[in-house]
Amino acid sequence: MKILKIFGLVVGLAVLLILAVAAFSKKEYSVARDATINLPKDKVFAYLLQLKNQDNFSVWASMDKDMKKTYRGTDGTVGFVSAWDSAKDDVGAGEQEIKKILPGDRIDYELRFLRPFESKSDAFLKTEAVEPNKTKVTWGFSAKMPYPMNLMLLFTDIEGMIGKDFETGLLNLKLLLERK
Repeated sequence: MKILKIFGLVVGLAVLLILAVAAFSKKEYSVARDATINLPKDKVFAYLLQLKNQDNFSVWASMDKDMKKTYRGTDGTVGFVSAWDSAKDDVGAGEQEIKKILPGDRIDYELRFLRPFESKSDAFLKTEAVEPNKTKVTWGFSAKMPYPMNLMLLFTDIEGMIGKDFETGLLNLKLLLERK
C-alpha cells in the first residue's frame, strides 16, 4: 500500500510539473519562407490573388488527387472560400478564406481546419519588387496552440515541417510562373 501511495505521489508530481512547464511555454508559432521569381510584381500578384491557383503549386493541394474541392464567392476577392475534404488523415478537411487584400502587395487568409483536428490559423502571401522583373514572394503562417497542447511545441519542429512545405510550394510557383 505504501508503494502505491509513493507511486501515485510521483505520478501526480510529474503531471503537475508537465502542466507547469506547459503554462510557461510558448503558445504561438509562425513560419515564413520566401523565393524570388523572375517576373514583374504585378504579374506575380495577379496570379497569387486567385486562390484557386494555389492548387497548382501548394504541396498540400497535391497530397490527395481525389480530395473534394468546393468554392464559395468570387475568387480574388475578400470572402472567397476554398474548401477541401479528403479521406486521408494527413490531409483532412477544412477551408481557406481570403480575409484582406492590399492590392499589389499582400493577401491575408484564414485557415480553418476541421479534421483531423479543429483549429484556426492565419496565413499570407506577400509580394515585393526586387527589380523591375524580379519579385520576392513571402508565404507565411501563424497559429496558436492551446494549453496544455502547446507542450508539443517543445518536441515538434513545426518550423521545419511547415517551412519545408512552403519552400517546395514556392519553388513550384517559381517554376510554374517562369515557364509561362
